[in-house]
Amino acid sequence: MKRSDFFYDLPKELIAQTPIEPRDSSRLLVLNKETGEVTHRVFHDVTEYFKPGDCLILNNTKVLPARMYGTRTDTGAVVEFLLLTQKTTDTWEVITGPGKKAKTGNTFTFGDGSLTAEIIDVLEDGNRVAKFGFEGNFFEVIDKIGEMPLPHYITEKLDDKDRYQTVYAKEEGSAAAPTAGLHFTPELLDKIKAMGVEVGFVTLHVGLGTFRPVKADEIEDHHMHSEHYHLPKETADIINRTKARGGRVFAVGTTCCRTLESAATFRGEICEDDRWTDIFIYPGYEFKCIDCLITNFHLPESTLIMLVSAFCGYEHTMNAYKIAVSEKYRFFSFGDACLII
Repeated sequence: MKRSDFFYDLPKELIAQTPIEPRDSSRLLVLNKETGEVTHRVFHDVTEYFKPGDCLILNNTKVLPARMYGTRTDTGAVVEFLLLTQKTTDTWEVITGPGKKAKTGNTFTFGDGSLTAEIIDVLEDGNRVAKFGFEGNFFEVIDKIGEMPLPHYITEKLDDKDRYQTVYAKEEGSAAAPTAGLHFTPELLDKIKAMGVEVGFVTLHVGLGTFRPVKADEIEDHHMHSEHYHLPKETADIINRTKARGGRVFAVGTTCCRTLESAATFRGEICEDDRWTDIFIYPGYEFKCIDCLITNFHLPESTLIMLVSAFCGYEHTMNAYKIAVSEKYRFFSFGDACLII
């Protein structure tokens, strides 16, 4: 298939700039993957689609306030640092801008001087490796001086950092939020559990490659970025119990979907797993684990809309997106949700 097959026209005003309150009051488009039928609901109505014996799997990654502005010690130039991947306790792969002001050997100071950095390597793709100097806990330091790395299409300033975190965020290391999970509240999760639905967690740290556009004309030629995930034994047990009793596995978000499908592909079964994955799911892929998917509305020609098309069919997906645009749903990270059953 071609990249252009996944294009749709999206008016700029439908790109959500701020999160809605309360979290579970977003709109919910329910899409039947067998028939293509579309129903319009509110997110807290999602409880009506669970049955006792089902399970709900969520990604508990926690977004780092990974965007920081440092001052180059010799020139005073201001350079933006974006944390990508932790290499060791004090070294990270980063994106710097402008890159020409962050060469090997250059040093920087951040905020009140509680954090310093030296560029120790320049990678082939232009990313840098920075060695940081700090006292105490690195994550506590950047929590004070860093900003949330909101996607480029969000131009409004986020007043509350926690609104770009899920209520169950726990494992630090993500460069972006698993945004399908932003709709859940503690009360809604409690209500789902009370229905006899088991809830489990995986961890996949979202990389900025999530937002990289597909440039290849033929989608099969696109190479996915790698992301690290962990599927704990407790969650694997929940999924296997659910399958054994004939229940359904609800995955929240494309990151959760990619984690479960990666584990099922690499291991041949659902069991504890910890590895990097660059799995690319597009139409023609045969799903091995998930039965239902809760997700947001994704960018045109993105790997994420390709994944959704693989799950519920190309025609059903593109028609649902056309309906969502005509009904003025809110799109992307802070937008409305879609339940595919």
